[in-house]
Amino acid sequence: MEESRKAERGERNGGNGSWKGVLIALIAAAAAIACVMIFSLSLVNYKKTSGGGGLTATGSASCDFESDLIVWRGSFSAYGDTTSSAYSIIKNDAQVVREYLLQNGVTEDELVFSSVDISRRYRTEYDQNGNYIRDYPDGYDLYQSLTVTSTDIDKVEQISRDITQLIESGVQLVSNAPEYYCTTLDEVKLDLIQKATENAKQRIDIMAEGTGSTPGKLLSASLGVFQITAKNSGAGEYTYDGAFDTSSREKTAMITVRLNYEAK
Repeated sequence: MEESRKAERGERNGGNGSWKGVLIALIAAAAAIACVMIFSLSLVNYKKTSGGGGLTATGSASCDFESDLIVWRGSFSAYGDTTSSAYSIIKNDAQVVREYLLQNGVTEDELVFSSVDISRRYRTEYDQNGNYIRDYPDGYDLYQSLTVTSTDIDKVEQISRDITQLIESGVQLVSNAPEYYCTTLDEVKLDLIQKATENAKQRIDIMAEGTGSTPGKLLSASLGVFQITAKNSGAGEYTYDGAFDTSSREKTAMITVRLNYEAK
């Protein structure tokens, strides 16, 4: 009888131990799930607020503008057996060029002549079999350049295209293509930076709305390369270091701004 009672008590104690084990297992599982949820939420929050995440967008702005300054460069040369004879020729040519430009509306303030460069000319002598014998002096070449800088673009364009009179007078003038600049470029750039920044912020707001987040504080902002290209030339002329076109009177300027905001 006593042994039967002990066995009965043992079965009851064993049953209670089983329920305790199940309860402990359930508590442990719940704790594990809670830890996973806390870790996941922390990871999401880290991605939203860390500098490497958040909301990032690049805005851009561009505008067309016309150059207000033209620079035209030309050069001419003369040859002589001696430096004095060559210099006499090039001095006369410079005077002819100056008078021509002044007669066509260029002012003294717009015109600059460079100093004269002198180069010794040599002639190579060969024998009747084509073998090299020597190089010997054969006169002097003199070079001089001129620069016209003006805000009267139409006037200088016309002069650069029509130098027939100078050539007919015997001046060996080489005319370079005009260069075009903008004296208010800093103002153009500042205006584009403001517009590109506004464009980037608009994109940030759209991204935030689409992802159900809210933009927080600004984490970083950076400027892209400032580009100036010929109008209607296409984006293919853009370069990593920045394009700066001087060959076209009508130009297009573009800049980008990259913003990174905290996401809440």
